[in-house]
Amino acid sequence: MRTVSRGGGLSKAALTLTVLALWATAPALADIPRAPHGAADMDYQKQRLAELRGGADPTALPAFVDRRMWAYLVPDDNALNAERIALGQALYFDTRLSRDGSVACATCHDVTRGFTDRRPVSEGIDGALGRRNAPTTLNAAFFNTQFWDGRAPSLEEQAKLPVTNPIEMGHPSLDAAIAAIADDPEYRRLFQAAYGRAPNAEDMARAIAAFERTLLFLDAPFDRYLAGDETAISEQAKRGWALFNGKARCVSCHMINSANPIGTDNRFHNIGVSARHQDFDEMVASALEALRDAGLEAVDKLALETDLSELGRFLVTKNPADIGAFKTQQLRNIGITAPYMHDGSMQTLWDVVDHYNRGGEANPFLSGGIEPLNLTESEIDDLVAFLFTLTDVRFAEENRRALEAQMTLAAERRPFRQRELAERRLLPFETLVQEDAR
Repeated sequence: MRTVSRGGGLSKAALTLTVLALWATAPALADIPRAPHGAADMDYQKQRLAELRGGADPTALPAFVDRRMWAYLVPDDNALNAERIALGQALYFDTRLSRDGSVACATCHDVTRGFTDRRPVSEGIDGALGRRNAPTTLNAAFFNTQFWDGRAPSLEEQAKLPVTNPIEMGHPSLDAAIAAIADDPEYRRLFQAAYGRAPNAEDMARAIAAFERTLLFLDAPFDRYLAGDETAISEQAKRGWALFNGKARCVSCHMINSANPIGTDNRFHNIGVSARHQDFDEMVASALEALRDAGLEAVDKLALETDLSELGRFLVTKNPADIGAFKTQQLRNIGITAPYMHDGSMQTLWDVVDHYNRGGEANPFLSGGIEPLNLTESEIDDLVAFLFTLTDVRFAEENRRALEAQMTLAAERRPFRQRELAERRLLPFETLVQEDAR
């Protein structure tokens, strides 16, 4: 398979070291006890979660969430209650759900790391690396589908797949995972209280989903500004908000309103990220052969274990329009969930804006709305300033540290900045011709 390189950047290993090193230098993080794979200790994470909740009832829906919309998002057979949330939380932090006892949901969705792992791609059992960046579990309940390619239709279905994926948690079956906890008297009590049955795989997934639906963090400075507090965000961020809705065209896919508070259109777009590295034509033929008569678990393995991961939504739909397309991610808490994109290839929000400013990466399947924006350097700074106002106030200190770390890194290198493309002094097809000539 021919690999085409069309952009600068570091290897995944170098990216991981750079991102984690920037955060590790923060004094507040130095004393956090660590679990395997670099995650914070599970007991420490549970303590931090309790602090973030501040004694609030996790079963209570926050006032800023539309109740009619929420009723649509919660399945009838998995209504939230204290017992289901307690069971789900126990499971979320339990490493016994992995074959070697080293990986929990919270390993890749770490409370102290914005409910991500802050790696370009995640590390599973035996140190195996996948091909996708771990999105935050914060506010995940608002997505219509789960995973970057939308292969799971619900949080319940999403919760099952990592448990049996060979390079994530690695159990040979869901029943094997249940066997690891079934004799625990506390789990027998929790399952009975939550669902009226002994431990089983379906209720395990339901409980984890119930817990994740309580991770609602939508009280940001931006929300307070919209509510009338003019001092909640800076003048620079206000200019960024105007750009978001205007020249920068972010709102085309990242609309934010009461019915859609996280800023996603829940659709899939090819913005050219994977086109920097792959030849789609050759990959499609391989994917169609591999997916013949295959089910969801086969899609899961291709997405995490092979180069075919870069085909994105196509692996799920086999629709040519979905080649290289990935789900529009939420903007909430974006300041503390770097690195960005499905492959974690962008370390800062300056990188993200630079990518869009140049018109993405040219390829035959590029989504039609992706085109050069001609944002100036000051406008890029304004837009980034606005994006940092979307982080919940409970993460204010982490957001401040993230902004400082990203500013430092962006001052040193901006690998996706290309002024000639952004200003249309150079057209995308010209860059492809030049590269082919070389």
